[in-house]
Amino acid sequence: MSSSPTPLPTATRDWLAASEDDTARLAQRLAVAMQADASLADALLTLRGELGAGKTTFVRHLLRALGVTGRIKSPTYALVEPYELPATPAWGGPLPAWHADLYRFDDPREWEDAGLRELFAGRGLKLVEWPDKAGPLLPMPDLDLLLRHTDDGGRYITLSARSARGVALLDTAA
Repeated sequence: MSSSPTPLPTATRDWLAASEDDTARLAQRLAVAMQADASLADALLTLRGELGAGKTTFVRHLLRALGVTGRIKSPTYALVEPYELPATPAWGGPLPAWHADLYRFDDPREWEDAGLRELFAGRGLKLVEWPDKAGPLLPMPDLDLLLRHTDDGGRYITLSARSARGVALLDTAA
C-alpha cells in the first residue's frame, strides 16, 4: 500500500492598502510574528506585481519593522542586498536577511550562475522580487505576495501561503 504525499497547506488573504501606512501595518504584523518565532524569520517571501506596484516599498517597511537601520536600497542592479536583523530573544542572535531582485534575469539559469541556490539554502529571511524570472529553480516560497494597483492609488496585496510556515505568517496578518 503506497502512501500519498501530504498536501502542502495553502491559504490566501487579501489586504487592501489604501495608503503606504496600510502597507507598513501589514509589514509590521509580519515582523512581530517573525521576531517572536525564529522559524518564521527563516522564511522565503516572494513579491510579484508590475513595475511600481510597491514590492520594494513593502520590503523596506518589513526590514525597518525588523530593526534594520541605515539605507535600504533596491537590489535591481546589485541583484542581492544583504542585511543583518538585530537579535531578538527568540532568535538568540542576529539573523541575516537577503533582498533579491531578479528583474534583470533573462534565463532562469542565471539563478544558479549567480550562486543564489547556496545563499538561499542558508539560514535567514529571504525576500525575492520578480521570482518568476528564476523559473522552477527558486525554492517554493513560504509566503507569496502579489501587489496590484487599485483605481484610487492604493494597493491590493494578496498573500498566499505555500507552506506551514507561510500559513503561520498569514495567520498573523489576518
